[in-house]
Amino acid sequence: MLLSIVIVNYNVKSFLAQCLRSVQQSEGVACGVDYEVFVVDNHSVDGSVEMIREKFPWVRLIANQENTGFAKANNQAVRQSVAKYVLLLNPDTLIENDTLQKCLAFMESHPDAGGLGVKMLDGQGRYLKESKRGVPTPSTAFYKMTGLCKFFPRSKRFASYYMGHLSPDEIHSVEILSGAFMLLRRETLDKVGLLDETFFMYGEDIDLSYRILQGGYRNYYFPHTHIIHYKGESTRKGSLNYVLVFYKAMEIFVEKHFSKGRYKLYLQIIRIAIWLRAALSMLSIALQNIFLPVVRLLRSLRRNKNYPHGL
Repeated sequence: MLLSIVIVNYNVKSFLAQCLRSVQQSEGVACGVDYEVFVVDNHSVDGSVEMIREKFPWVRLIANQENTGFAKANNQAVRQSVAKYVLLLNPDTLIENDTLQKCLAFMESHPDAGGLGVKMLDGQGRYLKESKRGVPTPSTAFYKMTGLCKFFPRSKRFASYYMGHLSPDEIHSVEILSGAFMLLRRETLDKVGLLDETFFMYGEDIDLSYRILQGGYRNYYFPHTHIIHYKGESTRKGSLNYVLVFYKAMEIFVEKHFSKGRYKLYLQIIRIAIWLRAALSMLSIALQNIFLPVVRLLRSLRRNKNYPHGL
């Protein structure tokens, strides 16, 4: 078998249905690519499991009785899969008709490729910078969190988090791939291991990409096809839970890979910066929760004053 597709779902039934249809209708499948599709459902309560059983009976469904996290759920399916390549795919994505065919052809012609990512666009067709990223070393993470990355978006040094100096329209050897679409060589996974289950959500794709590089393989950014990624549907990015989970994942990665020798001081600085950034984010969310209802109430009162009932 050539391809195993693994999708982890959590309460995004409508997006999952669209994603599965895009896979089913792709040219790769139409051209006879031998494939299997796993959906691991992390105890959704929106009817996702029933929908899969009714509308997509060809899917290999794993219905967990609890939310085991992104990394662990992916690993469940990867361990059962048998294909030469494994595609980790988010449920809130749509692939193009030619995506599977082109990506598999590239991997077949580049034996040094351990992983491959594609150009990602949001729901409005805008390019998503996380399509290609650099290893979040202490300096790279510092430039990202202090805003220097944003102020110098094309700088090889300051924008290294998003590898801003590399054109989004050309093939590049990059460092970090996005877990929203991550095509992996089975041979590579056998050598470097699966996703680190220490990460509950976020950071596991960075960690695996980094280990692929350490294993002697390359990660490629391939823009000759693209996917739509309705970013953040599985987890609302304005929520307090998102802030805590995201910054905790950053801390886990830095501590795992950059906590020895000369990086000890850097680790402490980054740890302080991470939690300072998290605190500011939480403060911003709290202020929004306090003031937005007040603003809406004032606007409503103003509208009622301008357009009284009975007129």
